[in-house]
Amino acid sequence: MFEFIRAYQLDIMQWLCAACTTIAFLLFITRFLDRRRKWILIAMEFTATFLLFFDRLSYVYRGDLSPKGIFLVRISNLLVFFLTSQVVFVFNIYLYDILRNVKGEIRIPRRLQFSGAAAAFGMIFSVIAHFTGFYYYFDENNVYHRGPGFLVCYIVPVICPIIQYTAVRMYRKRIARLIYIALTAYIFVPIVVGIIQIFAYGVSIVNMAMVVVSILMYVFSYLDINDTVEKAQRVQMHELREERRSMKRLFDQTATAFVTAVEKKDSFSVGTSERVADCAKRIAEIYGKSAEECDEIYYAALLHDVGRIGIADNLIDKNENLTDEELQIVKQQPVISSEILSSIREYPSLKTGALYCHERYDGTGYPDGLKGKEIPEIARIIAIADAYGAMMAPKSYRDALPYLTVREELIKGSGTQFDPDFTDIMVKILDEDRRSESQEEIKLQKTLKCRKYRDSISVGIPVNTKEREIIFSSKRAGGDSKSFSAPSIILFDSYDRIVHDNQKAIEAYHYLEFGEIWFDGHYISTSAREVEITEAEKTALDGKRKYSIQAAKFEDHLSLQMISPEHIFNVIVALPDKSKAVYIGITGENCDINDIEVQLTGREIKEGDIRKIVGDVSFIERMESDVPNVQVNGFRSASTQGIKVEDGLNIKFHSMTLPDADLVWHCPYIVLFSSEDGNIGGSGYKEYALIKINGEEEEVETNARNKFIMKKKDTFPGWDVWKTENKAGIESEINFIKRGNKITTITENLGIYIENITEVSGIGEIVYAALTGDEVALTDIRIR
Repeated sequence: MFEFIRAYQLDIMQWLCAACTTIAFLLFITRFLDRRRKWILIAMEFTATFLLFFDRLSYVYRGDLSPKGIFLVRISNLLVFFLTSQVVFVFNIYLYDILRNVKGEIRIPRRLQFSGAAAAFGMIFSVIAHFTGFYYYFDENNVYHRGPGFLVCYIVPVICPIIQYTAVRMYRKRIARLIYIALTAYIFVPIVVGIIQIFAYGVSIVNMAMVVVSILMYVFSYLDINDTVEKAQRVQMHELREERRSMKRLFDQTATAFVTAVEKKDSFSVGTSERVADCAKRIAEIYGKSAEECDEIYYAALLHDVGRIGIADNLIDKNENLTDEELQIVKQQPVISSEILSSIREYPSLKTGALYCHERYDGTGYPDGLKGKEIPEIARIIAIADAYGAMMAPKSYRDALPYLTVREELIKGSGTQFDPDFTDIMVKILDEDRRSESQEEIKLQKTLKCRKYRDSISVGIPVNTKEREIIFSSKRAGGDSKSFSAPSIILFDSYDRIVHDNQKAIEAYHYLEFGEIWFDGHYISTSAREVEITEAEKTALDGKRKYSIQAAKFEDHLSLQMISPEHIFNVIVALPDKSKAVYIGITGENCDINDIEVQLTGREIKEGDIRKIVGDVSFIERMESDVPNVQVNGFRSASTQGIKVEDGLNIKFHSMTLPDADLVWHCPYIVLFSSEDGNIGGSGYKEYALIKINGEEEEVETNARNKFIMKKKDTFPGWDVWKTENKAGIESEINFIKRGNKITTITENLGIYIENITEVSGIGEIVYAALTGDEVALTDIRIR
């Protein structure tokens, strides 16, 4: 061991110096330590660093007879002996700070006064010894040798720490366990190593040990902080739970009365408070708040507008044309609300939510102009829920705003009026509600006036397995005959069937552009995997004067036949994967597009009708176990074979949400069913339960009764992390308990515990379980 240290001593010293300096920097930026103690620890780290640095320097220049070498060898040895005593001196100050906190006294114990004075004397005497040769001397080759009084230099670093330990020992029961361990190591490790050093000449193991224990001092201090923070958090969470129980009792008695009083002021506001509260609670749930926190936010949102009682009736529903005086009166509403709610002292967050819900994220709100995270979290949630409720509610001067307008306003307000995190969640809720409603027909424009590039684009025309034909006419616009003039089509996917170029809109609508194609065969490919364009015989034009597109899609391949008065092109586009929808947006440059019509050709596209130009995108090229792997590209588009459910059945599998999936329900599902062949959709198929592992309760028409239980455990990381983990891939396990015609399905995934009890109506039915999902790859399926 000594030979190894001797051989690599300089490298070890260098790395230890770097480590100790890093620790000093980490201490500098930490915010959890007492300011005085932090600076003492920084001094300890730097003292140990310089001690080892100068010790290394003395070895580097040993035997160097240049003026520089002679100077550095002498100054380095002087500082090594000086800093050895200084280490004891600084540690003495640290001990005093520790004992002062545990004793609650300012007076320094006498033993620490003595050890501090001895350490100071050691520093002074190290300077004297340097000039007298008492500790060491240098020969004519500039090589260090021990002097006659060398052992005296060990008195301070050996005796003083022992004295210091007696003070630590006296108060050991009042010192945190981790801190006590660190102090003991700091005292005795250098002493033990120092004794060894006497017999190990030429190896600076003492100074190395000093750096190591200095680093350990930081590590144990940090661990002690963690323990303290965790204990404080446990106490705080217990207090919060007790407060929420009391709050709920009070809210149940007062909420109805408050809301009724407020809504009597304005008939148009009836039901608005409840909508805002429901929305705020949904935001909190998706954000990962506990059930108690969601209840708190619900009631704070329900009551946040009670201050309207103090506003004159003629201002309650006035439009935006308010005078400055009227505006100042209206701005008093959150203040009045907070004053009313402040009487509920059991839970002050009610007042907080009401007072600050009109603050804006950019600091331009009222009443206090708070900005960003300065605004209490509960108020940031209520602010966006309130804005959504106000836009969706009719007013005396307007109807409820349409979906697209509301969504646009929310996106515009992200980062300015609203917290971006909660805006993202609100937009997702809005999209979810929109998709759950019956899809209203989006009207396709009949004409487009296209001047500049992409200044006018039609709403997206959907492309699927039912072949469509799009027909329109186009003529040059403007008097400049030399300018480029031509129509084109944009291929894209978007929630709202609109082409977007604004980054916020792109993110919000999950807009993805595959490419743009002109009728002369030119194209731009963006996210398409491959584009193949071939020109057909011009004779097939047969005098056509209009433009037409025949379009169809099967899985991840799109087929187009684009006909213009001059050309016919056959186009095949390979999409990123099978989950993508495709829309065609008609546009152009310097042209007028008229008489746009869309009609079905009556042709149904099946597998093999569109020639594949690239292979499938597969995410199931993994281990295959008892059941073949399955890739589910869309909602229940594929599933595993049925597995007979018996008591004690256990299914384990690996799942990975597909890369472009973005919603919490893009995850595996469990289907309980019966059929004659044991497969989903088989003859005599009956579905009993559909269980999504993200905890959604799916209502299906079944021949069974289901009792669904979902709990978010303390280990639930929040939806963002939940989705990230699912994209990275997780291991899932499903357990089945069968008692007669009752089947209990139990699974837990990333803190979401699900228990579903299915009672099948038919006695003796053979029930099967299958895995499916939405935009997810299911692999390594094991049955036990």
